[in-house]
Amino acid sequence: SDRGRCFGYEKCFHHLITCLLQLFLCHRSAFVLSFAPGPFVTEGYGRGCEGAVLNRPLTAAVITLSDKGARGERKDESGPVAKEMLEQAGYEVVETLLIPDEPALLKTQLMRLADGRQVDLILTSGGTGFSLRDQTPEATMAVADRNAPGIAEAIRYRSLQITDRAMLSRGASVIRKKTLIVNLPGSPKAVKESLGFILDSLEHGIKILRGSASECARP
Repeated sequence: SDRGRCFGYEKCFHHLITCLLQLFLCHRSAFVLSFAPGPFVTEGYGRGCEGAVLNRPLTAAVITLSDKGARGERKDESGPVAKEMLEQAGYEVVETLLIPDEPALLKTQLMRLADGRQVDLILTSGGTGFSLRDQTPEATMAVADRNAPGIAEAIRYRSLQITDRAMLSRGASVIRKKTLIVNLPGSPKAVKESLGFILDSLEHGIKILRGSASECARP
């Protein structure tokens, strides 16, 4: 009957509107997660939306610290090396920065990337030595919520098998909210080596941070 067909159309229309609303909320959630400060809340958006957010590609940012580089007197070669390795590992590198060795500026950028952009991983390159201008570890520790020393220790341990001078690296590795921050040395060669030592293992830790993996011990 006409009445039955009408009821069927209304049901289909209602289902269509519901689907469109859910789609909008999912996209809105992803936008909030990527760009808005503060914790992300999935309550009311449905399990499918939450799963999509948890399974999104890992995001990263790379910060190179160099006074000469920031003044345009030296080409940044370390940052591009880290970016390429991250992308090859499946990360989406959302920002690359080149800034002078200024602790206050580094702290500002670390907090912006962790709290505002909510990236999963921040890599810094440079400023980890004994020079008076080398303040990267101090700035990193200043913004940390928790320490994650094993990553920096692994870099030093593996690097000592290449050069004794690895003991002079003061790089730190910490957690701020749900962002992992790792200091790498300043040279392109050292960045490639150091990141190569840890990159495969970082993914599991990052997924634990954002709640998409569990802390299961190996048998």
